[in-house]
Amino acid sequence: MDNRQFFLQNVAQTSDFPLAMAFTFAKGSYLYDAEGKKWLDFISGISVSNIGHRHPKVVSAIKDQADKYLHQMVYGEYLQTPQILLAQALVNTLKKHTSVAGYSIDNVYFTNSGTEAVEGAIKLAKRFTGKPNIVAFEKSYHGSTTGALALGEEQFRRNFRPLMPGIQKIRRNELEDLTVIDHNTAAVFTEIVGAEAGIRPVEKAYLHALANRCHEVGALLVFDEIQTGFGRTGPFWAHEAHGIAPDILLSAKGMCGGMPIGAFMAPKHIMAVLKDNPILGHITTFGGHPVSCAASLATLNVILEEIKPEETIRKGERIKFILEKHPKVSEVRGVGLMLAAQFPDFETLKSQIDVYINNGLITDWFLYCDDAIRICPPLNISDAEIDIFEEIYLTPNVFIF
Repeated sequence: MDNRQFFLQNVAQTSDFPLAMAFTFAKGSYLYDAEGKKWLDFISGISVSNIGHRHPKVVSAIKDQADKYLHQMVYGEYLQTPQILLAQALVNTLKKHTSVAGYSIDNVYFTNSGTEAVEGAIKLAKRFTGKPNIVAFEKSYHGSTTGALALGEEQFRRNFRPLMPGIQKIRRNELEDLTVIDHNTAAVFTEIVGAEAGIRPVEKAYLHALANRCHEVGALLVFDEIQTGFGRTGPFWAHEAHGIAPDILLSAKGMCGGMPIGAFMAPKHIMAVLKDNPILGHITTFGGHPVSCAASLATLNVILEEIKPEETIRKGERIKFILEKHPKVSEVRGVGLMLAAQFPDFETLKSQIDVYINNGLITDWFLYCDDAIRICPPLNISDAEIDIFEEIYLTPNVFIF
């Protein structure tokens, strides 16, 4: 029995049609199979490998920490230097952005993933405000655990009911829906760019109106930057471009150079409610694992030192121009290196993606938008690699009509 058969037999499956590709090596913007054939990764493992696969500084940080210690104790009991340094560095990314007024976030709670960061933020918002309801955008995705799933769309949650009650949905960029946010609202979970909706940015004026409404009724404003954070849209945090400071900030995915980690961040006076009534109001065994924290700090420093926001935006504009050339593409959306190109329907897109994969280019679609192609390459993608993307993407003999 070959590896594919073992994969299908013993590894839990999430669909009846997994790609089942076998890569044995990864480096930079490429994935390689056992024969040495390479694929240009233009989705970065779904916005995870923001600085490419196996960045040498991340690998070095992992090896260095592994030589010191691994797990010591459940979260929050021991002084672990990787956690302390990473928390300080994350807070500093906010404090240094003086163009955004009102930052008071100075506490970081580390989790294992983005969905766990969402769960922690839900608990924190309800505990701090004492209010029952959570508001989220239509076609938003915040994770697959039951609390996070409740914030998502019906197609993914209908067969897992009963779910957390008190969830209300509003439309992105529709001012009239803001009346849904009222004095019973604990928090509004906001994606600066609706990723799984097919890259749908929030308009600046709308975000300011949303923040004002939250302030009026005493609801916390939560920015889910799990896909947009760590430079994906240009600035380190996507919300910087809007001049709005959140009450709670979420991160994961591109935060760790390929290792598992997540975080929810808030001012100390908000986070403090998890300390009593009950004590240990939120706990985790592996959240803030020292190896992941070391890798995340290395990732953060690489982005600050090596990735220029203006270059991310320039490369994104160049790729947009390429995407628009495809005869079947009707619209290109996005900011920085977080892009989508609209195709007529799923069948056309799926056929095109299959051809791209056969020709050495990995792309994908979105959970709530299966007729648009997902484009989010590593932030350090080179112009030469963009040339390769253009050649594969626009080669006439691979167009599907």
